Amino acid sequence: MTSSTAWQKSSYSEATGNCVEIRTHDGMIEVRESDRPADVITTTRTKFEALLRGVKARGFERAT
Repeated sequence: MTSSTAWQKSSYSEATGNCVEIRTHDGMIEVRESDRPADVITTTRTKFEALLRGVKARGFERAT
């Protein structure tokens, strides 16, 4: 039996639907772009949380 939640998008997303969406599916995290819903990236909760920590810490910005 598979278990999924509904796709969710950020409250910062555009009204036109250009956004990144996430959901849980069978204990994994799935990520997709709303304009390409067939292209889904699947990862673990641990790896997704590490990505979010890096983004919040601005760890992916390029030096200018």
